[in-house]
Amino acid sequence: MKLTCCLLLGMILSSPLIIFSQSYTQNIRGTIVEKVLQIPIAGATVKIEGTQLGGVSDVNGHFQIEHVPLGTHTLKVSAMGYKETTLSNMQINAGKELVLTVSLEERIIQGKDIVIKTGRIKNRPLNELSMVSARSFTVEETQKYAASVNDPARMVTNFPGVASADDGNNQIIIRGNAPTGLLWRMEGLDIPNPNHFASAGSSGGGISILSTQLMANSDFVTGAFAAEYGNALSGVFDLKLRKGNNEHREYTLQAGILGLNLAAEGPFSKNYKGSYLINYRYSTLSILSALGLNFTPSTTNFQDLSYHIVLPTREMGTFSLFSLGGLSHQFYHAPADSLKWKSSSDQYSDQFISNTGLWAITHKIGVGKKGLLNSAIGYSLTKNAYDRSFTQHDYVTLPMYKQSYLTRRVNTNIAFTYRFSPRLMWRSGLMANYILFDFSESQRELASLPMHEMIKAKQHTQTYQVYSQGQWKPSEKFILSGGIHYLFLAYNQTYAIEPRVSAKWDFHSNQSISFGYGRHSQLQSWGVYFTQQFDSLNRMTLPNRNLGFSKADHWVLSYQYSINPYLRLKTELYYQHLHHVPVSRFDTSSFSVLNVQADYIREPLINLGRGRNYGIEISLEKYLHRNFYYTLSTSFYQSHYTAVNGQWYNTKYNGNSILNLIAGKDFVSKNQRRTLGLSLKSVYAGGYRTTPIDLDKSQAEGKTIYIQEKAFTDKLPAYFRSDIRISMKWNRKRLTSTLSLDIQNVSNRQNVYDQYFDVESAKVKTYYQTGIIPILNYKVEF
Repeated sequence: MKLTCCLLLGMILSSPLIIFSQSYTQNIRGTIVEKVLQIPIAGATVKIEGTQLGGVSDVNGHFQIEHVPLGTHTLKVSAMGYKETTLSNMQINAGKELVLTVSLEERIIQGKDIVIKTGRIKNRPLNELSMVSARSFTVEETQKYAASVNDPARMVTNFPGVASADDGNNQIIIRGNAPTGLLWRMEGLDIPNPNHFASAGSSGGGISILSTQLMANSDFVTGAFAAEYGNALSGVFDLKLRKGNNEHREYTLQAGILGLNLAAEGPFSKNYKGSYLINYRYSTLSILSALGLNFTPSTTNFQDLSYHIVLPTREMGTFSLFSLGGLSHQFYHAPADSLKWKSSSDQYSDQFISNTGLWAITHKIGVGKKGLLNSAIGYSLTKNAYDRSFTQHDYVTLPMYKQSYLTRRVNTNIAFTYRFSPRLMWRSGLMANYILFDFSESQRELASLPMHEMIKAKQHTQTYQVYSQGQWKPSEKFILSGGIHYLFLAYNQTYAIEPRVSAKWDFHSNQSISFGYGRHSQLQSWGVYFTQQFDSLNRMTLPNRNLGFSKADHWVLSYQYSINPYLRLKTELYYQHLHHVPVSRFDTSSFSVLNVQADYIREPLINLGRGRNYGIEISLEKYLHRNFYYTLSTSFYQSHYTAVNGQWYNTKYNGNSILNLIAGKDFVSKNQRRTLGLSLKSVYAGGYRTTPIDLDKSQAEGKTIYIQEKAFTDKLPAYFRSDIRISMKWNRKRLTSTLSLDIQNVSNRQNVYDQYFDVESAKVKTYYQTGIIPILNYKVEF
């Protein structure tokens, strides 16, 4: 830790401190489009506040402003017949051009003397049909917030109602829901879990595969989703990709604790507006391991590759190709010398593999003057495998557990948007998925027993989702949206019909109130359907084959008050009624999928469980202004469920409260060449729940035995963690370099994760979450 801090300080002090008289500049350019149909807007005016600089968009919506001074700027964009919009905190660096796509909303009331402004609400959702419990987030937020380390999932734990499930990975708890209720979507396609070291059936992992070099501003939704989102109960990541620079080649090199990155982007030719953008990362730990430097008993390796290629045409619309892929591998080999075995746990060897790949192509084309057709097709593959073996005293290796889950999927999406008028628009779509499974899992209970097969399945099935939704604006101050979503699983002929409705009323120039309702359904993790059971005649059955969807009804009431252009107060009340939730068939068990964090379930289930989540979220957010920002948020909530016996219990994630503070300050030199950034994050949250362990029975049976009738009655100690980030950015001619140090859990507090029964000592012991973790990173853009 001391070495890391000294290295950072040394690099800052050794940086060039000479102030040259020459001022560096960079270009701002981009495209102005209509918000709903993405039609280019000609004649739009772009002005930089506080300067004489500006530009006007051409017939293709393109604009360019040259020789813009480095630093943070505010842009105002306006066009006849459209609402004026303000883009705050646009960061201009020497290393890369700032390339923007600006969407303008058409005015309902037309007139030359009418000027309507959308204000400075930078986190307004990109999807105009997401009207409650939704916000956009920027790539800069994933980089600027302390310990977010370029990871969207870790970054959103700064938002109200969102908490980390475990410091060791990026799974998130949204409003008391299990992390498995999250949906990941990219460019309109539902995608597999985009994280390294992801367990089967999970929504997160140890390290994100997503590259911030490819990501654009995206949406995050925590309740009452718009009708186009399906197969999710807790939240939605709706990710967008940015286009590569289609005029100049640019590069980014990055080296740090989490890997070595190389990104490149640029045009295919000077006379074509297509572009490419590609990023590759290789694990730093893999390099050190190859050099014989291992800092932990296990070996950890990962790498990932992602790209986005944009191919516009004159008459056939715009095609794009994108992909993300990640390979991750962790293994530990038991020492070959029995003298090094201090306990039986040292005789186990483990190997874990988690691989993910996605390849997709999208197409966008205008249909007449009022329609837009989006289509996409993708192929994805995920593989999760885990092997555990035991080295006996004669050094013979005995397999104890084998797991292999391979899922391949072809998915398509077609969406048609039609704008009848500035007041009324409609969007309908179809999503179809063809899924192939190859699942196997077996276990040996004792060394003297054979391996027992728990899952063996080679199957295929299809899912279909159809939705239709509209939005009506009777006035500039009132918006009403509604729609319906249909979800169908061919494997067991299960379906769900889900109504959605939302409304927003701007009853004052700086105040608004919103309401949303939605019914939502979600399939179970695929391995659950293939759990095997054998009767007295050793005949195999699939007790969960006909399991239905988990369902939830969301109600949200939201109030927003813009205190001034840079300070916003927001309050949301919500209630979620969960029903048809799979629970154990046995009345002696308190099991419910609402407490599952990952992995597939191997016991017979039935859709008789219920749940309820309700609470209030309050946040005060100051946008970056004069190089300072902060957000203070608090959430008070309850989360309960019933088992098959009908009794109400706390869910595992019923922590009751979350208090978050994030703040940051940039110190910028007069010539805008150097920026010292400081960021702080602190979170205080009520402890999660745990089930007491029956010590006597655990000692008698040699394994953990819980007191089922007291499920989740014990509350773990409160969770507290503070993270800091220190960064130094230098701008030189056509080059920007940034050195950063993120320190997670800077106070090295031992937060309790859970309890377990230790067979060796025959005592109940405590799991602790991760301690202090420094993450050093250096980035160069040119």
